Amino acid sequence: MKSKKFPFTKNALEKLKPAPNGKRLSYQDSQTRGLSLIVTETGTMSFVVRRTVNAKPEKFTLGRYPDLSIEAARGLAAEIHAKIAKGLNPRQNPIKEHSIGDLFERYLDQHAKLHKKSWKNDARMYQLYLKDWREFRLSAIGRYDIEALQAKISQKHPRMKHGGPYAANRTLALLSKMFSKAVDWQWLSINPASKIKMFEEKSRERFLQEDELPRFFKALDAEPNQNFADVFRLCLFTGARRSNVLTMQWQDIQVEKAEWKIPETKNGESHLVPLLPQALDILTGRQSRAVRGAGWVFPSATSQSGHLEGVQRVWERLLKDAGLQNLRIHDLRRTLGSWLAITGANNFTIGKTLGHKTQQATAVYARLNTKAVRDSVAKATEVMLGF
Repeated sequence: MKSKKFPFTKNALEKLKPAPNGKRLSYQDSQTRGLSLIVTETGTMSFVVRRTVNAKPEKFTLGRYPDLSIEAARGLAAEIHAKIAKGLNPRQNPIKEHSIGDLFERYLDQHAKLHKKSWKNDARMYQLYLKDWREFRLSAIGRYDIEALQAKISQKHPRMKHGGPYAANRTLALLSKMFSKAVDWQWLSINPASKIKMFEEKSRERFLQEDELPRFFKALDAEPNQNFADVFRLCLFTGARRSNVLTMQWQDIQVEKAEWKIPETKNGESHLVPLLPQALDILTGRQSRAVRGAGWVFPSATSQSGHLEGVQRVWERLLKDAGLQNLRIHDLRRTLGSWLAITGANNFTIGKTLGHKTQQATAVYARLNTKAVRDSVAKATEVMLGF
């Protein structure tokens, strides 16, 4: 190594040789003020930060490489500089070693719950894939740890009930956002997940085929809990997301106009859904049995939210009874869209029906009226029910 000052990288540090007998070598990171690497005659490498505090030179030992990653060492160095800038002595005011658990708790309360409708998905992802990291110090996690976790999730490790490329990508996205907030909060100086590539994902194309529709409808009619069966029927006949159907309220339904206004969808906008006779029959039947003044279309006396929840177990029973495999509740939405395409609807009408938000279709959406959508959905539904 000709220069003793260079940007620290994994390849560069691995090329360093042990110091001569009885001596130590010191190298400086050109990207981080005061950060050095000490190499002993045995090849041991340790990160240190050299600064002047109260007119006295100080050396702060951070930890050994590779147990302490380069990114983590830079983060600790940034925290030391921040302490000194505030007039504090890092020795007298030690840096709090935040953990992944600390970071996720703050991320959830101060960011996700305030800005993301899907924050519960983040909580679920953390419990599934990051819970084992909750005690890990942020400074101990580097790019290679994250890549190893990503690979394990993508391959559906035996210890994990779930997994695959999609789950690995969502976990990486969550970690990247968490570390980005850690940088904003000055808990770290660098986001170790920022430049990690996601796995290629195959678009899911599953929808109910011609020979599957009769079995599906037969299983719906035979389902003991018709409340859940109605949820699935409305998911299919309206193309709405499960979350929107479960939180449907009577105040948003206009039976006379045969319309349902979803106040806010996943894309953050309201969406007007035309209600076909099949959907109206379900709703008018439920309305006749509803308690006067009730708000939810699918109320529940046992759930904390007040509306029906926990549909997955019933869905799995339904699939077993119908002899169907690899079908998700969200595929009902895809089924309507697919049969719209099969029966001749154009992409703009399909987008309008499902409430998609794309730049290409925005101008056309403004010109599409409910009648065009209603006619297309009616045609597709008639075909599906005719098998």
